[in-house]
Amino acid sequence: MIFNTHILFFLFSFSFVSNILHSSSKTSKSNSDSFVLACGGSSDATDANGRNWAPDSKFLASPSNSMTASAQSQDPSLPSSIPYMTARIFTSSATYKFSLSSKNRHWVRLHFYPSSYTDFSAAESYFSLTANEFILLRNFSALITAQALTQAYIIKEFSLTPIQSGSLNLTFTPSSTHKGSLAFVNGIEVISMPEIFQQATMVGFSDQSLETEYSVFQTMFRLNVGGQFIPEANDSGLTRTWYDDSPYLFGAAFGVSSEADKNVSIKYPSREAEYIAPVDVYKTARTMGPNPKINVNFNLTWVFQIDANFTYLVRLHFCEYQLSKANQRVFDIFINNQTAQQSADVMAWADSKKGVPVYKDFVMYVKDDGNGDGELWVALHPSVSMKPEYYDAILNGLEVFKVNDTRGNLAGPNPKPSWLQQKAISDQQSRSFGPSQSNKRARVIGGVVGGLGSFVLIVGVLVFLNRRKCKTGTRNTNTASWLPLYGSSRSSGTTKSSGSSRFSTLDGGFCRHFSLGEIKSATKNFDESQVIGVGGFGKVYEGVVDGGTKVAIKRSNPSSEQGVHEFQTEIDLLSKLRHRHLVSLIGACKENDEMILVYDYMANGTLREHLYKTNKPPLSWKQRLEICIGAARGIHYLHTGAKYTIIHRDVKTTNILLDEKWVAKVSDFGLSKTGPTLNQTHVSTVVKGSFGYLDPEYFRRQQLTDKSDVYSFGVVLFEVLCGRAALNPSLSKEQVSLADWARNNFRKGTMDSIIDQHIKGEISLECSKKFSETAMKCLSDQGIDRPSMGAVLWNLEFALQLQDNPDGPNVMAEQKANDAFVVHTTLFNIEEEAEETDDSSNVIFSQIVNPQGR
Repeated sequence: MIFNTHILFFLFSFSFVSNILHSSSKTSKSNSDSFVLACGGSSDATDANGRNWAPDSKFLASPSNSMTASAQSQDPSLPSSIPYMTARIFTSSATYKFSLSSKNRHWVRLHFYPSSYTDFSAAESYFSLTANEFILLRNFSALITAQALTQAYIIKEFSLTPIQSGSLNLTFTPSSTHKGSLAFVNGIEVISMPEIFQQATMVGFSDQSLETEYSVFQTMFRLNVGGQFIPEANDSGLTRTWYDDSPYLFGAAFGVSSEADKNVSIKYPSREAEYIAPVDVYKTARTMGPNPKINVNFNLTWVFQIDANFTYLVRLHFCEYQLSKANQRVFDIFINNQTAQQSADVMAWADSKKGVPVYKDFVMYVKDDGNGDGELWVALHPSVSMKPEYYDAILNGLEVFKVNDTRGNLAGPNPKPSWLQQKAISDQQSRSFGPSQSNKRARVIGGVVGGLGSFVLIVGVLVFLNRRKCKTGTRNTNTASWLPLYGSSRSSGTTKSSGSSRFSTLDGGFCRHFSLGEIKSATKNFDESQVIGVGGFGKVYEGVVDGGTKVAIKRSNPSSEQGVHEFQTEIDLLSKLRHRHLVSLIGACKENDEMILVYDYMANGTLREHLYKTNKPPLSWKQRLEICIGAARGIHYLHTGAKYTIIHRDVKTTNILLDEKWVAKVSDFGLSKTGPTLNQTHVSTVVKGSFGYLDPEYFRRQQLTDKSDVYSFGVVLFEVLCGRAALNPSLSKEQVSLADWARNNFRKGTMDSIIDQHIKGEISLECSKKFSETAMKCLSDQGIDRPSMGAVLWNLEFALQLQDNPDGPNVMAEQKANDAFVVHTTLFNIEEEAEETDDSSNVIFSQIVNPQGR
């Protein structure tokens, strides 16, 4: 079964798919002696994909030299809390023992989450791992690897040859070259698999081949070329994960991606071939494009960073579903500028049968380039000499495996973070820790890694350099001192005084400094009766300051470092931004390890609590539409009205607050990032946000743009229209994801059937149509196909005019919407420093010129 992208997001956060290992007879057969272990767990647990993870203790030969630990925080990009939130820590060499069939190969997958744990930090961990006589890892640091790859967690996958003794020993050994080093692991999978490796041709030596069935492999890359992410639940029985290939394409020659027509069926040449790759891989492809003159002048190329001085097996997957004859599409295959295959003709390989998958394996030894680094280039080019009907090439899937060397070694060096990453980490450490606190350094580094991305590190360096300049010279009020900082909670930007804290980010005077005593007085010493909400940062209290001003006070959980980055980012952003539709930050307090933010009080709470699962009266359709317009104004201002583009990154109905006049205000900027510069198209960063609202393109490529907010806002619009949650696991599979459900009904022309019953009779036909069309465009799979927030805002204004004047001409409604949008944009500069004033001089405009309407 093929799931679309949005259902895949749900697969990472809710358990509605039964265990794939037992869903078919072929899967059960191939996994008769398999083990899936959550290390450090105390009982069986189920992950977000529905797979069962057993505790690991009974497989340990000597559990006395190990201990269990729990992660102190969960990074939002983790696919599931199982197995990543528990770990097994080894103080000395320790071995897991597994009894296996001597006839089968086995996957060995190791899961690492280099975060801070109870009494342990991943910064202290360097270790080796052996599988019987094979060396899989040596001096391995999960933290360094995660930092270099800008990932929150690491999965290492190996394929072991059949073990004749029937006993697999996985031995973890802390490094002897790093004093006090420990080993750790979060999850272990040992999965039985069929023999999928055969003899492979050696590139550059056409008369030689490698007997790969006798080799041990490490999976380096596994790509669904021209297609989307495929989770383990959708693999062909071997629980593999397939990724988007676009991040590895070289240059501007991206080619053209396509998908097989519904009337084309994929026909495996044999039952064994089904294991090679799932149907989803063969139903999508990347070709060079329709222009032969362009195609003959360039290659379709993928580039991979690999460990030098190893042999690599490159597996290319092909399936021709567009053409039907041999010699229609013929091309050459190159690996590292050497010819691997001349005159490749997929239809000829498939005996001129359309929709038949084939694959080709090539082996190449990659030498050191002189810098200790290695690259692997895979390129396709039309075979001009064969004079095919089309000068083109095609590829459906691509896998790269490292082959063990003659010593049985697969271990490569830890990747090196860029010099800018290293400098940022060094700067953060020197700012964050005094001499007396050096012993805490490793623990804090471990806690930070989950949220670090390369762009975040670059921003940290830029802000650091900017602040040094400010200290030595005259402060320039035009500098971006509010750029988000991601680092330790012990930032040197904070200095304590006898009365209150001082923040370097608040020097501009836009934010008030509250003492801890003032905060305790305002919240009745944090009395539970004052709690009005709880989030990832901590509890939110209702409070009163200055003898009568009601405020919302957000207090970080004192026992956790989760939220440190959000705290700093919130201050940096909101202390310099003023807009009617952004929640206002009044002040902050950082004293005695407390991190507290003080906001304007929003009397009507969140938008979500007025839509569903609530005892509150339902909002009218016009109220809902005006709230959406207000939220769109706030987000549009972030994207275009502030000095720098700001991407919210967590747009959802719980982050849209409503004041006593039902004015919508966007809140919670803890995950926000500055957008790309004029010379960039995106920001590369680890995925953060809320499941159900995540932009699929951002999820696949980890490339953030302002269109990611547009996608999330599209989900919000359908929440408002349908009165239901973005994800609801209690519903049938096709209705679990609101985005998918709405999309399907829109295509069928049945949108009327899913509109919230409370408002169904209130919406005019033209308004409903315009609103639904706008929301649908926001949910386009590709960011380039989505409208800007400005366009979304204009269309919502237009929808409001259609609602107010259902019988009036559309031209007039369009002009009124345009007028309202123009007024909104002209107020950008005013709102950056001061709130809007009431102006009801023209009733045709919505709230921005007629606040009483809210």
